[in-house]
Amino acid sequence: MSGRTDGVLRIAAVGDFHCGEEDTGAFRELFAPVNDDADVLVLTGDLTRRGRAPEIRVCVNELTDVKIPIVAVLGNHDYEAENVSDVIATLRGRGIHLLNGDVFTLDDRVGFAGVKGFMGGFGRAALTSFGEPETKAFVGAALHEVQKLEIALRRLATPVRIAVLHYAPVASTIEGEPDIIQPFLGSDRLAEPLDRFGATIAFHGHAHSGVFRGATPGGVPVYNVSLPVIRREGIGRLYYVHELPLPPVGTKI
Repeated sequence: MSGRTDGVLRIAAVGDFHCGEEDTGAFRELFAPVNDDADVLVLTGDLTRRGRAPEIRVCVNELTDVKIPIVAVLGNHDYEAENVSDVIATLRGRGIHLLNGDVFTLDDRVGFAGVKGFMGGFGRAALTSFGEPETKAFVGAALHEVQKLEIALRRLATPVRIAVLHYAPVASTIEGEPDIIQPFLGSDRLAEPLDRFGATIAFHGHAHSGVFRGATPGGVPVYNVSLPVIRREGIGRLYYVHELPLPPVGTKI
C-alpha cells in the first residue's frame, strides 16, 4: 500500500454523521485531512438521515476529496426511505466498497468483512426465537446478519481481518445508553463469528451515548465510532484514527 512503510495500518473510522439535504459543505473540509491521516476510511453506517436520494448525494459530495479507499456499511437510517437500492448504487458508483456480507481485500495482509448487523439484545436478555411468527422473523433477521458476517470472515484469507458493522456486537460499548433501548442497539450473537474466525478488530456505530471501546468474550477489540462518541471523547473532529500493527509480509493465517 502506497505511503506506508512503517508496518502500521492507519484506519480512520466514523459512523452516524447523518447527512441531510442542508448539510452540503458541513463535512467536506473535515474529511479532507483523512488522506494524510489514514490509509483507509471506514464508515459504520447511518450516513444519511432517512436514506433519501438527495441525502446520499450530499454524503457522496462530502467525500469528494477523499482519495484513500473507503469501506462502508449501511445503518438503519439509510433504510428508512426504502430507497436502499439507489443508496447502494450511488455509493458504489463513487467507488466506495459497500459491504453487506461482502469482503474487500486491501492487500495480501489486510481484508475487511462487513454487515449492517441487527438488534436483539445481549446475554440472558437476548430475544429468542419462540412464540409468534413475528418474533421468530425478528430473531431470524438477526441470525441472517450473523450468518452473513460468518461467511464473509470465512472468505477472508488475510492474516488481518477487520470487521465493520453498524449495530453493536457487544454490550460493553452500549453502556451509558438508556436501559430501555439497549436491546435495539445490537446483538451479542454478532460477537461469536468475530471470535470464531479470528477477527483482528471490529468497528461499529449506532450507539450515540455508548462507550468508545469494548471487547468480545474472546478478546477482539471493538470500537464504537459513532460521531457523537468521537466528539464526546475528544478523539477527533470527525473520525477516529486507529493505528493497527501489521504482521510481516508473507504471514499466513
